[in-house]
Amino acid sequence: MTDRLYYHDSYLREFRARVTDASPDRRTVYLDRTAFYPTSGGQPFDTGTLGDAGVTEVIDEDDRIAHVLRTPLRDEEVSGTVDWRRRFDHMQQHTGQHLLSAVLLELIDAPTVSFHLGAGSNTIDIGVSSLDLAQARAAEDRANAIVFDNRPVTVSFQHSSEDLGLRKPTGRAGMVRIVAIQDLDRSACGGTHVRSTGEIGPILLRRFDRMRGNVRLEFLCGARAVTRARADYEALAAIARSFSAPPDEAPALVAAQIEKLQDAGKTQRRLLTELAQLRGRQLHAETPPGAGALRRVVRRVPSIADEVRVEAQSYTAGGKAIYISAAGQPPSILLAASPDSGVNAGELLKSVLAKVGGRGGGNAALAQGSLPSAEALESVLAQLAAANQSA
Repeated sequence: MTDRLYYHDSYLREFRARVTDASPDRRTVYLDRTAFYPTSGGQPFDTGTLGDAGVTEVIDEDDRIAHVLRTPLRDEEVSGTVDWRRRFDHMQQHTGQHLLSAVLLELIDAPTVSFHLGAGSNTIDIGVSSLDLAQARAAEDRANAIVFDNRPVTVSFQHSSEDLGLRKPTGRAGMVRIVAIQDLDRSACGGTHVRSTGEIGPILLRRFDRMRGNVRLEFLCGARAVTRARADYEALAAIARSFSAPPDEAPALVAAQIEKLQDAGKTQRRLLTELAQLRGRQLHAETPPGAGALRRVVRRVPSIADEVRVEAQSYTAGGKAIYISAAGQPPSILLAASPDSGVNAGELLKSVLAKVGGRGGGNAALAQGSLPSAEALESVLAQLAAANQSA
């Protein structure tokens, strides 16, 4: 059994230990005692060194802890050093999660369903179907007020048979490790934590989204919150500079610009539609009637966009007309026919596509399909041309 030193002192950075077992290549070792925290409860493992070997992963194997090393460890007794920057960051995030979870339960009766401590940000899923901005801001304000109170965070051990007064019941039997924030929270937890809420540093809620019937909140604590807030401000300042305006005015200016772009997009789409209609009418006028007084045209286009369909409908609106448009990337085809052409566009195109493994369909006036290859496209064009000649 490995003596977990971090259970009693999360601030322990260096320790001595004896190797009790190892893999044949000596790159996975087990110690009689360790300060390295293994991945557990949503918190990632510690890194650092054992002797001269870097610790790349720490795995909880029930009664003992496996230390995965970058290079083999030959010594039987070894000094361990925990990467303190990573450890303290995890302590800030994890204690911040306890605080935030307690506040969310206190303010909106939202229990924490799960917790994930990530490399860049953290998330908690809470058991409510929705959360509004005012509730999120209230939780953030309350959490930071408790940070400023600098309340003690303590670790104790009690038997599961006692009245533990936990925020969330535990399924553990026997001795239970309890992390408590004074006058706020008591949770069963094996993770590493700071000594007081002031050490958590600022708590920043960045976003929240619905997730499988719950709400997922992204948050950061301590140095992470400062780094993220600085990056967010710098991004906002860069946007503001592009408008030659102060950052506080940037959101309104961006919103106004988006509205202008949307209006311009609507105008562009209207003009493109009108232009396509004009092209269709001109094309009909310029196409001489053939057999049966039918006007037939085949167009090669980059893609079958909305404007192509509008052009086709405008062309056939002139009467006694058949319009074919072919695109190469990806291979696709459009067929339009006027009511007096004698051609049912949907039925004809569907039958031709079926012969070459294509897919598509439509109605009597307009049909569209996709082809498996350029060769199949050319085959369809040839079949349509033959069918149109007999129409």
